Amino acid sequence: MWTEEKLNGILTTPSDALIEDIKKINGDIMILGAGGKMGPTLALLIKNAIVKAGIEKRVIAVSRFSDPFAKKLLSDNKVEMISIDLLDIPSLYALPEVNNVIYMAGRKFGTVGEEWKTWSMNATLPAFVADKFKKSNIVVFSTGNIYPIAPLSSGGCLEKDRAEPIGEYPMSCLARERAFEYAANAYGTKVFIYRLSFAVDLRYGVLYDIANKVKTGEPIYLGNSMFNCVWQGWANEIAVRALLHTSSPMNVMNVTGPEMYSTRKVAEKFGEYFGVEPVFDGKEENSAYIMDASKAFETFGYPSVSANTLIKWQAEWIKDDGRVLNKPTHFEERQGQY
Repeated sequence: MWTEEKLNGILTTPSDALIEDIKKINGDIMILGAGGKMGPTLALLIKNAIVKAGIEKRVIAVSRFSDPFAKKLLSDNKVEMISIDLLDIPSLYALPEVNNVIYMAGRKFGTVGEEWKTWSMNATLPAFVADKFKKSNIVVFSTGNIYPIAPLSSGGCLEKDRAEPIGEYPMSCLARERAFEYAANAYGTKVFIYRLSFAVDLRYGVLYDIANKVKTGEPIYLGNSMFNCVWQGWANEIAVRALLHTSSPMNVMNVTGPEMYSTRKVAEKFGEYFGVEPVFDGKEENSAYIMDASKAFETFGYPSVSANTLIKWQAEWIKDDGRVLNKPTHFEERQGQY
């Protein structure tokens, strides 16, 4: 049976490649926005890699830590924490200087009606962070939503493709990228832009959303007929190893799995696991939010968990009544309304 301890154990066990790379990263590592969906297991993954490598290095997790589960995981594993609101600019500037920063802070859901909050977090704050840590190596989490909806026949958007964000959330994410791009060009800050599409943790993610709809009989919208996703353990490893690939001008990389999943076929597979017939809604379009992450695979290798395994694990997690974060991905959205 799946347990939270088992899931966290898998997510935070470093690969040999990460253990070798952590030895090459010079200096301490700070994670800004470490209390979110990926941050707690990322912080613990880094700490475990440091221990396995037999070296000494600080891992500093910075967040408001509003999620008690995240805070307890870090506290129980003796990860160093600094609790601040990053939008409190004096507190931000009071943070210790570090050689390496992984920037994960951001806001997506609830944007409609409170766009100003999203822009303050995604566009205003990054300018201050880029100034504060201008001498650091910075890995900046971004999103594949900055790309246009792409024809399925294209194989997905590449890093060189023009950004055409739809809606204020992806627009603000492009502004975040531009703030760090300014630092890379004006200050010589070494930056890595990490464009992620759908990390899967079992407690949340696009696979959970589809599986839960299948199990409960809720219609699954087929407009985005294909999607990418990737095991969160691998995605977190890349965030750390990317510290060795920051540059000025900035480096940009798509991070997701190698497969394009069919929304219909994934739902039908979950239907087999749960013994129910999925309910579908809408027309399957010949375009979707899809990315080509070939550059990441060439740099870091392929994800450690296959697509079929992720689907199987997700079904098992739900059958075992695993805890969920209740943070839907809105994978169906095509109009940029989050």
